Formats: sequence, structure tokens, C-alpha cells
Amino acid sequence: MKKILAMLLALVMIFALAACGGQSAAPAQSGSEPAAPAEGGSEAPAASGGELAGTYDITVWCADAIVDLTKKQIEDFNATNTDGITFNATVEPVGEGDAATQMITDVEAGGDLFCFAQDQFARLVQAGALSKLGVQASQTVSEANDAGVVAAGSVGGELYAYPLTSDNGYFMYYDKSVIPEEDLDSLEALIADCEAAGKYFSMENETSAWYIASWFFGTGCVSDWETDSDGAFISVHDTFNSPEGLIAVKGMKKLLDSPMYLSSSDGAGFDSGCAIVVTGTWAFETVKGILGDNLGATDLPSFEVDGQTYHMGSFNGCKLMGVKPQTDAVKSAALHKLAQYLTGEQGQMERFNAVSWGPSNLADQATEEVQANPGLAALFQQNQYSVPQGQIHGSWWDIAKVIGTDVKAATDEAGLQAALDNYTAAISAVFNMSDEEKNAWSVIGALCGTNWDTDFAMTEVEPGVFQSEVLELKAGDELKCRQGASWDVNFPAENVVVEADGSYIVQLTIDGDTGTVELIAQ
Repeated sequence: MKKILAMLLALVMIFALAACGGQSAAPAQSGSEPAAPAEGGSEAPAASGGELAGTYDITVWCADAIVDLTKKQIEDFNATNTDGITFNATVEPVGEGDAATQMITDVEAGGDLFCFAQDQFARLVQAGALSKLGVQASQTVSEANDAGVVAAGSVGGELYAYPLTSDNGYFMYYDKSVIPEEDLDSLEALIADCEAAGKYFSMENETSAWYIASWFFGTGCVSDWETDSDGAFISVHDTFNSPEGLIAVKGMKKLLDSPMYLSSSDGAGFDSGCAIVVTGTWAFETVKGILGDNLGATDLPSFEVDGQTYHMGSFNGCKLMGVKPQTDAVKSAALHKLAQYLTGEQGQMERFNAVSWGPSNLADQATEEVQANPGLAALFQQNQYSVPQGQIHGSWWDIAKVIGTDVKAATDEAGLQAALDNYTAAISAVFNMSDEEKNAWSVIGALCGTNWDTDFAMTEVEPGVFQSEVLELKAGDELKCRQGASWDVNFPAENVVVEADGSYIVQLTIDGDTGTVELIAQ
């Protein structure tokens, strides 16, 4: 399907003018030619207002929290655009974490516009699920939004998605009745405060690579993954296993060794004995409801190793909006107009006012309302120490989170170094996998005493049908099937939840780009 789309769109674009941008059509530039679309994608074609006039039936995927707002915004676009465009939109609640999996499973059946988390970007480009922005639109969007978000939606110097938010990062919430303000920048002092009060310091250091990375970024380490123009990973420059990385795990070890350490990012932890929780803006309402006037929010602290102080870093990330490639070039141009409207300055500010999503639009970020939000203020404060979350191989998340477990188990510096050596070996294996390993399917989940950190091999029993060995599962266990020990390709979109204790074979049936998972009782 994606090759057919690419050929059709390439033919259409021979006759198209230069790409559109802004809220009105852009004129063709003398001597310019439209860029050839990537396989499975397309560049937004130009069209005049008259050419775009018409009614279009579309499907839009967005988070449940903004379904009603998105419907209103589309109605506003219908009422105010000067191109004669009317969208008859079906707006469906599909979370940013699930949209990419559903899109790559069946691009043709996916939403015409869809919101997704930035770590899903590479998968969508590879699947041909994103229509590239035109030249003028790319320039307008790039100038209006912060650079990190623009980079997150780009590959090969081309912009394939519209910035939606810039708030997917983390910082520190704390209980003011327990933590004195003068201790906020010292990890050691904060640990002592929690231990003295018998309260937990909660941060996901054994269950999430996303949070673990903050220690390494604080000492100057990097993990930069390179993709080709089609979004395929070709190399990585990673310095976690270095003298600076050893400093990072020494700092991490201080927290992991505390009896009041807890590996969680749940803001509800303040209701069950936490004095500190490292999490993001999504937890603000929960934390506010528990702590009230005792709610504090600030950047992450510094830690000390061998007399040197290092401020903890972090990932900063975002949400993006994609336009699905269309065989109708005029409909594609109209959809790009709508996407630019929904993600523009007004649209982002409306989402901030409605659900407190942090805008990527620079003008919105500078407003008094945004600056006065405690969670966003803390996030922006932490962002000066953060690293934009670029495109990262899907297997990295499982590889890196093991560092925390190994560090906690270490009893000396040799053990800490061994944790880094284990990490390096796993990273190297990503690019040394055989074709058989890359194509192998496995079961992973919270099952059989594991917590999304162990793959159970599957065997192809007939073409397109894969089965696990017999697994002893408990009611409430959750699982998925994935390929190549990576999250780049996995099924189903939602976790399979075991209904009753028993012995089961997990069976995956592949049919084209779709996969069906079932449990076969033994």
C-alpha cells in the first residue's frame, strides 16, 4: 500500500505548485520543483483557495482529554477559513502512545490526522504513515516553535509532523511540610530529609530508562542514535560507559541504597508516604489534590561525587500531530491547512487553558499564564539541563533500564563498572543482530515473575503463525508480542490481559501488516 501511495503522490506532484504554508496558499516559486516524496509519504501539495473548496470526511485521532476541544477547534476552522474548506470530522479518542502502533498496523485505516508521542516518530516514517510538510509550511512551523520539538518531527532535514506540545519531560514534586527550601538543590540533603521523616524519595531508576538517563546527562554523557533518510537506525554514539558514566552511577547508587528509595513516578505516591516524586506535568492535578498548599515543584537536584557537583539532567520530549498520506492531493493540502491551524499559536493556547498541556509555540510559552503554571515553570526550569529526546532505537529502553537494577545490586566500584560493561555489550548487539534475530518474535510483559524486562521466545509453527512455549500465567498478567527484542514492531495495540490463572501458549498470527494475539489454554 505504501509503495502505491508513493507512486500516486509522485505523479500528482509533477503537476502541483510549490508546497503550501501559513493560512493561505503559497505562490509557486520561479524555477522551483516539488521535492520527491519519501516512499510511503508525500509532501503537502500547493493549491489555491478555490481548488481546496469542498467538504471532506475525515477521521481525527487525539487523546480523550481533548476530544471535545478538538471538535470545537475543527468547527472554528470550518467557520473561519477563507478557502471554502469544510471538514466533516469524526474525532476518536486514541492515545498518543497507541496511535503509532495502530497506524503502522494499517496505515490506510488510520486517522487522517493523528497525535502521537515523539518516540514513535521513526516507526511512522518507516511505515510511510506521515505526509511531509511543504517548504513554506515547514518554514512557518519551524520559526514559531521551539527547536527541540521541530527536531523531533524531522528526519533528513525534512519536517514530517506538526509540533503539538513541549511538555513531555520530568522534574521534582516535593512536600513543603517535609522538605526545606534550602535543601532543594542537594540530592544528599534530600535523601537525608526523607530518611529523617520516614518518607519516600520516588524516582523510576529500576523500571524506566527515561528517568535513568538523567544521571548520565548530568555528567555529560550522550546516547545519540543516527537514522537514514527513511528513519532506519544505522549507528549510535553512546558514552554511558566512560569515566563520566561511572560518576553517574556512583550518584545513582546514593539514592538506590537509601531505605526510603522507591522506583515509581506515580504522583499518587504522596498519598502513601512519599515526600518527593520525580514525574511530569501530567501528575500536577493529582499531586495538587493531595498536597494542596504544601505542593512544591522545582528542577532536579545536584549530586556530589569525589568533591565535584553535577546537576541531574533529563529528557525533554513532546507530542506531535501527523497527516496521513492521501491519494487525493487536494484533500492532502486541506488536511495540512487544518493541522497547521490546530497546532498553531491559538490552538496550543486553547489546549493549555483547557487541559494544561505545555505549548511548543514560542509566543505561547512566553505568556504570563503559562509562566505562572507551577508544573510548567518547574519543567522549563529543568529544561536548561535537559536533552531533547531524539529518535532512539526501540530496544534501548529495555537495555538501559537494566542499569538501575545492576547498580542497586553492585557492592563495589567493580560492580558499578560491570553494570556499564553489560550495557555496552547490549548496545553493541543491536547492530550485530543476525537477520534471524531481527525477525524473531517473542512474548514480553508483566508475567512469570518478570516486569517487561524478559523476552520469551516464539517459534514459527506455520507460515505467519508463531507460538510460545507453555507459560504459567496469572489473572491480571499483561503481555504483548514484539519483533527483534525491540518496540519498533509489536502487537496488539493494547496489552493482552490474562483473565484467569492457567497454563497457556501465546499465539501470534501475522496477516500482512496486522497481528492478532490469542491465549490458548493447555
